This record gives sequence, C-alpha cells and structure tokens, in this order.
Amino acid sequence: MPDEGLAPSLLLAMPQLDDPNFNRAVVLLCRHNDEGALGFIVNRPVHVSAKELLALDPPLATETPLTVWEGGPVSQERGWLLCRDGAVDSGTLEVCAGLVMSSSPTVLRRVIDGDPRNCEPDRSRLFLGYSGWGPGQLDHELAAAAWLNAPIDLDMVFTTPPDDLWERAIRSLGVEPTAIAPAPGIH
Repeated sequence: MPDEGLAPSLLLAMPQLDDPNFNRAVVLLCRHNDEGALGFIVNRPVHVSAKELLALDPPLATETPLTVWEGGPVSQERGWLLCRDGAVDSGTLEVCAGLVMSSSPTVLRRVIDGDPRNCEPDRSRLFLGYSGWGPGQLDHELAAAAWLNAPIDLDMVFTTPPDDLWERAIRSLGVEPTAIAPAPGIH
C-alpha cells in the first residue's frame, strides 16, 4: 500500500476556503498519497431516503434507516458506503481500524439486507459523490491554510449532529471557532 500521508484524519474547512462546496465542511480523509486524496464530507445529510434513491435489482422491499449524505462535488451520481466495524473483504477497503468503505452494490445489499442495526446513522452512511484532489493539490491547499487537519474520531463523526460537527471538531484541536478569521492562520 502506498504511503497514506495524512489519511485517515479529518479535514476542517477554514473560512478562507472560497469553494462553496466546502463551506464549514468536515471531510473524513480516507486516502492521501502522491497520487492525490479522497474523502467524504461527513456533515451534510441529504434529506432523501435510501429506498427512494437506490436503483437496486431487486428493489428494496422496505424502508431502511440507511442515511444518505453529500460526500463531495466529484461523481455525485456514484454512491459510496462507509461502515463502522464492517468486515474487510474483497468488496471493501479499510480506512482505519473499525471503518471500511465500498462502492460495491453487493456490499450495499449485504448491509441493507443484514442486521437492521448496521444501517443506523451511527454505524453506516451512504455518500453520493466524494471529495477528491489531484496529486499535490491537497498539500497546496493545506499550505495555504485552507484546511485544518485533526485526528480521526469515529465516535465524534458518527454521533455528533451534523450542524454541530464543524465546531466540535475545531474545538477538539483546542481552538475556539470564533477565533478563526477568514484569512490565513488562526487569530
């Protein structure tokens, strides 16, 4: 496996990041190496049910508590599944201990048709799209102070209300969110 740089970790968008796709975003950075970076915005739920969205064959017969999230601006027609305590197998990639990701419809079906508890928001999330950076792009944005980097905290990511996650993650670094001005650095 290539060196994973900062992954896994959390990226916290700073006010000077002028891309509206990332305003107050918290990105779970899953991969970061010399080929680029990949992550998912973890504080933007989409208010649509997985049953309405998914085109599985055969179709879902019942509702599922699986929540749908906006993962980022890249390939929003594609779904990704993040699962806590999911089995690492041929259809999944381990992000870190206790977290796997997959874009496999087989894995998605296995989660949905399995123990209903596995579809709860504190266990699994379905993301539309992802956040991606080309080689060196994220490193450049980090050097320009567009992002703060924080250690991954799965409990915080999966149990904090989405509207509170950015501030809570900033505070986990010992920074008061009101001390962050829309200019490089913390003031």
